[in-house]
Amino acid sequence: MSLEKRHNLTGWFFLIPAALLIFIFCFYPMVQAFVLSFSKKGTGGASTFVGLANYKRILKDKTFQQCLFNTVFYFLIQVPIMLILALCLAQLLNNPKIKGKSIFRTLIFLPCATSLVSYSMIFKSLFAQDGLVNNVIAAIGLAPVNWFQDAWAARFVIVIALIWRWTGYNMVFYLAGLQNIDYSVYEASYIDGASPFKQFTRITIPLLKPTILLTAIMSTSGTLQLFDESVNLTGGGPGKSTMTLAHYVYNISFVETPKFNYAAAISVFILASVAILSAIQMKVGDKRD
Repeated sequence: MSLEKRHNLTGWFFLIPAALLIFIFCFYPMVQAFVLSFSKKGTGGASTFVGLANYKRILKDKTFQQCLFNTVFYFLIQVPIMLILALCLAQLLNNPKIKGKSIFRTLIFLPCATSLVSYSMIFKSLFAQDGLVNNVIAAIGLAPVNWFQDAWAARFVIVIALIWRWTGYNMVFYLAGLQNIDYSVYEASYIDGASPFKQFTRITIPLLKPTILLTAIMSTSGTLQLFDESVNLTGGGPGKSTMTLAHYVYNISFVETPKFNYAAAISVFILASVAILSAIQMKVGDKRD
């Protein structure tokens, strides 16, 4: 056996176990969920094929429509703000003239390492009726806000929490990309009279396009599958005004009377939405020939 074949066999030896685990725990459940979405539990526990009945039910489900609105709202507001803020912070902390950059980078990244339940409890305390935020609002002469009893206020609490937690995570990706750009490029543009804003728009953003595309796709996928903040921070309330699609799937599967077939249909809808939006972002963002 040649050396090349031995190397190939060695590679397959390490690759196959991981590929099998991914198939068993990721792709096989996805296929099962897709099949389940076209059936319905009958009498005696037997499943019967019902075609698109579960998907037609989605169109008439008012709770689903509310959850879809909430999820799209979080996506449209939180993702652009978070990515722009992460990019600006990365640009600022990549400047070699700033001292103590490592400390600032660590502090901004730390929220990402915080437990989801812990940070939800922190935000519940901050935005409580007698919490720090309302105390500051009262101190400047404004009326306190009942953050978790008003639908729009509760939605903005979730948006703020998401930005606080995930901005540092995306900043690390941008920092990695920026450190691959030779600083002499910026120095040459400065000699040519380019302002910091022009350097940012004409050098940084074009060279960071692949990284920006990656973070946009990851953020889109994560926001459309948002679960923890809805469950731990607001409980989906008041009413169901902050509930996300993933939270709704959990409720109809494990909290209410189990409706796994309908939950599978909503899960397939979420998967299709993530796939379509990611494909659009790749088509728009990747201009390579």
